[in-house]
Parts: sequence; C-alpha cells; structure tokens
Amino acid sequence: MSVTVKILVLVLAIGGALVYRNVSQLWGDLPAPKLDTQQWWGDAAQPKDYAAYLANNSEVIGNRLSYPEKTITDLSARLNRTLRLTPPLEGVAFEYGFNTNYLKEVVEYWRDDYLPRWREREVFLWQFNHFTTDIQGLRMHFLHLMVYDDNKVGKHHYPVLLLHGWPGSVREFYDLIHLLHQSNLDKNNKYIFDVIVPSLPGYGWSEGTSRTGLGPAQVAVIMSNLMARLGYNKYFIQGGDWGSIIGNHMATLFPDNVLGYHSNMCTNMSPKSQVIGALAGFWPSLFVPSGFEDFFFPKSRALAYLIEESGYFHIQATKPDTIGAALTDNPVGLAAYILEKFSTWTNPSYRSLADGGITKRYKMDTLLDNVMIYYLTNSITTSQRLYAEAYSKEQRELQLDRVPTRVPTGCARFKSDIMHFLDIQLKDKFPNLIHSTYHKQGGHFAALEVPKVLHKDFLEFVQKVEQKFGVKPL
Repeated sequence: MSVTVKILVLVLAIGGALVYRNVSQLWGDLPAPKLDTQQWWGDAAQPKDYAAYLANNSEVIGNRLSYPEKTITDLSARLNRTLRLTPPLEGVAFEYGFNTNYLKEVVEYWRDDYLPRWREREVFLWQFNHFTTDIQGLRMHFLHLMVYDDNKVGKHHYPVLLLHGWPGSVREFYDLIHLLHQSNLDKNNKYIFDVIVPSLPGYGWSEGTSRTGLGPAQVAVIMSNLMARLGYNKYFIQGGDWGSIIGNHMATLFPDNVLGYHSNMCTNMSPKSQVIGALAGFWPSLFVPSGFEDFFFPKSRALAYLIEESGYFHIQATKPDTIGAALTDNPVGLAAYILEKFSTWTNPSYRSLADGGITKRYKMDTLLDNVMIYYLTNSITTSQRLYAEAYSKEQRELQLDRVPTRVPTGCARFKSDIMHFLDIQLKDKFPNLIHSTYHKQGGHFAALEVPKVLHKDFLEFVQKVEQKFGVKPL
C-alpha cells in the first residue's frame, strides 16, 4: 500500500470517526438528568430544615371549595354588558377563530341558563372527593377516589394517575373516573382503580409559582412527590396534552414507580425522530398499518394544520402574561379563547361550521364547567406560563426526548388530534411500546369526548402490561 493510500485511509478513518461522534452527540441516547426533588416553588423562603417542613406540612386536607353569591352575581353582570363584538366576515364560520355571532349565543346561555343553575353545577363538580396538600411549597389540589375493600374482591386493583393539559382541567376526566373507579360495579369488568386526578400547578385550584423555572420536568417531580405523599409507590399514568408530556417525564425520571404509561398524545421530538418521520413520508405503507395512512400523511397537510393552529402556542411560549392580561377579568374573551380549542382540536372540519360544531360532541354545560374553573380560580395566566417554561433554555438542555423511557408504554391515537407520531419514531424513545392503537373517531380531548373508548383502550394496555411484564395487582 502506497504512502498516499495510507494517508487517504487514515484521513477517511479520522473523518468517519468525527462524523460518528457528531451524529452520536446529536442522536445518541442520554442518561436521565438528576432533578432536585426538593426544589422550592413557594412564595416564602425555602425552609432550612426540609425534613421539618415535610413533617409539619404533609397533611392532606379535604376541601369543598365554594364561591359566594356575590362572585356569581358579579359574573352575571359582566356577561350582561352590551357586547361590542366585531361581526365575522361574510361566509366565515370558525376559520378566523371564534365566530362572534355564535359567541353571543354562548354568552346568553351562560348568563341566562347556566349561571342561574350554578349551585347545581357546583354540586356536580364536588361529586368526587377534593383534597389539597402542600408539595414543595405549593398548595396542590387533586381528586382522590379509593376503592373499598369489598369492591376489590375478584378484581385487579391498581392506582392510576390522570393528568390533564391546557385548556383543560380535572373536569375532562369525570366520566372516565366513574368508569375506572367503577362507581357502578360492573361484574364483567375485572379492573378497578384508585383514581388520582391533580390540577397541574397554576391550573384550577392548584397554586401557581412566583418563581421561574417550573417546566414540565419539574411538574413531573411534583406529581411524583404527590403520589408518594398519598402512599403510592407503584401506579399507572394516563394523560394527554401536557399530561402526556408530564407523564412521559415521570416514567423517564421515576421508572421504578410507574407500572405503565398510557397516552392519547404520544410524542417524541428528538432530532432522530424528526428525521425518521420525514423519511417515512417517502414510503408510508412500510410504517403505518393499512387503512390508517391518513393519520400521518401527507406530511404537507399535517404541517399546514400545525401552522394554522399553533398561533396560541407561540404567544403562550413567548408572552404568556400579555395574553393572560387580555383574558383576566374578561369572561367573554376567556370563553372564546378556550372554547375555540374544543371546536378545532375536536375536529378540524368544524371550522367550516357557524357554531364550530362545539355541541356536536360535548354538552354546553360541560364546556362551561371548564371555563368556570379557569375564571373562578383566575388561573388563565399561570396555566399559560407552562408553555414559556417548557421552551426555556434550561428545560431544553435537559434533552429528555433523548433519554429512553423503558417503562411499558401504550399509545392511543385519535384521528382528529393535533399531531401523531409513527411507532418507529416512538420506539426510539419508548423501547417497550407494547400497545399502539388507532381510533377513527375522536380528537384531542379524548377523555371528555369518547371516555368509553379511551377506557377500553387503557384496560387493554393494562392487560398487556400484566401479560408481558408479570405485573401483579395490589
């Protein structure tokens, strides 16, 4: 071998090694970061003796939060003001956002029908046991339903943590809670669950922080501490939207505690996943079960939809307090901003309907329950800050999408959801993806829209976890 050839081989070897190293740095798996499980988020100074803080502030308190009549009367008066709304353009339904002609009808119903029955709705909202407890300096709210011993007989009994997202709340899960907890015992259903449903920090009745840095990873730590506070060291997780991301992080950071992670919005935003997704577009039939290609392709349509529907995302990830100021003490604007998502994210075709198709899949009372939670707790600004924290430099540097999550994972895809990821993309992040399903009916708010379908899908996942991993009921 000549000297020239040897030098060429050496150069190619060095170049190949450098390319491999750079690709590995960009694509390779990373170890789980170590997060501070005692990080303080309260307004007061962090206690010097954390053990003493836990000893004195670990009480779980039952709550029945109610609002004085003057609060409801004030809201009614606000809704009774003359609306100076700009009329929609000719021939425009929901394509430009919430149709203001229909918004007038919503406001009228809210003021004249819903609010006079508020005490009835209040009773409905408090049908489950509500609690609060102090976690890392924040007062956290949650629903907690435990199974009576007699009801466990002959059943497979597990705890499950349900995690909501934005612009949702614990209200999304009410029908699913009844199914999981078997409020009406079903002899044909062998699965029964203790159900824990927290309001995320800054959402609903859970306190928001005055400190920067509370992103999804830190919320995962809070949720893990909440479950430990309640005495659960093994449990399932189910979530969508932010609940999916936070549940994903919990499974990644605390795998010993999570029996299985089930989501109706499975994602993997790693660089490797994005490249795989782009390449798969050239050969769709190789990566998608027959009949479900339109969940993912054409990519141009999916990308156009994301661009059209992500305006809220950009402003909340950059200027959450600006839009928060516009919506605070503005019930009509708040309703339009929130309810528009329950139109478009339920089915994008509803944009062509004058009423946004809002009551095609939901009852108006249900939707207004959710709006009331945001309004009464004044949590719209604090809820939106999660977007800004999620895309901060500190949060991105955790690179959690590149940390393998080896917990048993299940993914339920609902056709009209905002986005979908292929199994080949997800398995890079979730090597134990043992359950992958497709549902032609349903959108982003599956727990609220199709609770029976989501419940059935979740039970099928739990059964697979038992069979493949030998998990035993409590």
